[in-house]
Amino acid sequence: MTDGTIRPARPDELGTLRELEIAAGAPFRDLGMDPIADDDPPSTVVLRGALDRGGLWVIEDGGAVAGYLMDDVVDGEPHLEQVSVHPDHARRGLGARLVEDLLARARADGHHAVTLTTFVDVPWNGPYYARLGFRPLADDELGPGLRAVRGSEIAKGLDRWPRTAMRREL
Repeated sequence: MTDGTIRPARPDELGTLRELEIAAGAPFRDLGMDPIADDDPPSTVVLRGALDRGGLWVIEDGGAVAGYLMDDVVDGEPHLEQVSVHPDHARRGLGARLVEDLLARARADGHHAVTLTTFVDVPWNGPYYARLGFRPLADDELGPGLRAVRGSEIAKGLDRWPRTAMRREL
């Protein structure tokens, strides 16, 4: 496998992805967002569900799994649930490559857009996705699925820091 290769995750990598998520969350401490840094990574059950539905992808760097993307379908369109890159592999464009891969797969499948939810002010969240062509959605633009996702985030206390839903047209 060559560096930068994106491929479906394998069942034996779920533990690695959980460890990667913990490491990728650590920089939130620098922003005073310790509860986010301390949040549990997706369980192996959640990751296995994503794997089984074809929504769990990894990218390699230096021969190691350096990042992953988990996607699902919300309101009939692909939804980026999570993209994380290990800090040791950050700032090499790997996260953007994973997102672009999702966009290409969505386009090839005939979809019109990809959605996500994210923190508005975290540099590697809202501003990052804006640079990748996503735009914030107003509340009246949210379908029932995205409203449910946002409701779940609010119930978990994630709106302690401003969050938004975003969409990129294909």
